Parts: sequence; structure tokens; C-alpha cells
Amino acid sequence: MSRCIMISSGKGGVGKSTVCANLAIALANMNKKVCCIDLDLGLKNLDIILGLENRLIYDMKDVIKQRCTLEDALIQDKKCPNLFLLSGCKNLNLDKLRLLDCQKIINDCKEKFDIVLIDCPAGIERGFQYAMVCADEAYVVIQLDITSLMDADRVVGMLLKNELTKINVIINRVNPTYVKNKVQCTIHDAINYLALPCIGIVYEDFLCTKSVNYGRLSNACSELTTECFETIAKRTYDIEAKVPKYKEKNLFQRLINN
Repeated sequence: MSRCIMISSGKGGVGKSTVCANLAIALANMNKKVCCIDLDLGLKNLDIILGLENRLIYDMKDVIKQRCTLEDALIQDKKCPNLFLLSGCKNLNLDKLRLLDCQKIINDCKEKFDIVLIDCPAGIERGFQYAMVCADEAYVVIQLDITSLMDADRVVGMLLKNELTKINVIINRVNPTYVKNKVQCTIHDAINYLALPCIGIVYEDFLCTKSVNYGRLSNACSELTTECFETIAKRTYDIEAKVPKYKEKNLFQRLINN
């Protein structure tokens, strides 16, 4: 049975799109046929993160306007053949975007793929509201700071109000040293604040940040980051998996890697 998961966040800058892209790769590597839909219209960047921007010919607007078929607009990742992208568009007037158009596109994708991931805009604007109606479940991406938690709590309230009750949290950019020194709050505190299950955590990773800028996510993140997303992907399908342990590098190792 196909599933549709919206990847959302309360505030911008928490790495939501990077999480969406990395999770899509991990799921595709599990032999799941995956479609990413960039619903962050007006600010779309999932094509850049995945390194597919140069292959973009058609986007969601072209499908809505019937200038092409859905199959024409889907971009297959050559490095990860099970992964496809439906790009958003920068010049689509959100006031003219109808819920029915989004529902049709997402339902058509669900017929073709094992799992559909919707990269939502941050906050609770129209793109988020449409995704909320179309999705079966939600992953809310947070960081371990109070503003991220407060904004995420508002998003969760909106999801519950609209009867989307299958919600999990992904904690991104966790720095154990910061947590230890009380620069960030603890994972336990964050989970208690939101009162939601945590499906996985992702550690802060210099290589991941660098690979996003070069569009090389499929082969350039650290082994630890890859393991974090493999864990989340397995747990998405109720496969038992442990969160990998963080190994702090000493100063000499950091200088070599940089």
C-alpha cells in the first residue's frame, strides 16, 4: 500500500529539505520506489539539493496547466534509480493553486510509487495546508532550540486539529557537545515538550552541509549521517533499528577533514 508523508517544520532553516532528500535516498536504497514532491512553491530547492536542477524541463505548474504529463515532469535520479522528483516552481501564484490540483497530482503519484514524500514550506501557509489534506502522515523536523520547538508545537497543533494524527519527530543537527554544555536542550526535553514519538535523530555533519551546496547528497554525506537516515527509513517501515552512536572527533581529526 502506497504512503504519503509530509516533511514539515515550524520554522525555516532547520534542514527540512535536506532531511527530505536524504530520507528519500535511504528509502530508495531499500528498494522502495520513491517520489519527492517539492511543495515549497516560490522557494523550491529540492532539485538543487539532489543535484537535478540541470535536468529540470517541466515542473508542477506544467502538469497543472496540462502542458505535459506527470510522467514527463518526473525526473529520475541516475545515481539512485528508485528516486524520482516532481519539482515545484518559482513563479506559480499560490492564490491560483487549487487544492484539487494538488490532490490529483499526489494521488496519481501514490498510484505509481511505494512512498511519496512532500517537502512542505516552513510554517503553516497554503503549501503546508494543502499537504496536510493530502498526506497520510507527517514527519516534523526540529532542532534542539526553543524557537524550533515552539514553532513545531504550533504545526503539530494544526495537524491534530485537521485530524492528521500519525505524527513523528525527526531531530536534526544534533551536536552532543552542545547538548552536554547546555548550548542545546536535550533530546529528552524536546520529546517531552512536543509529546510525540521521535522516529530518529541526525547529527550535525560538516560533510552533509558541504554536499548540499554541491548537489551530491547521494554519495557525499558522512557514514554516520547515512546510518542515521537508514535508521529513519527502516523505522518508517516498522523495521527495528538503533540510532547510531556519535563519535566525537579530536582537534587533529577535524583539521584533517577540513
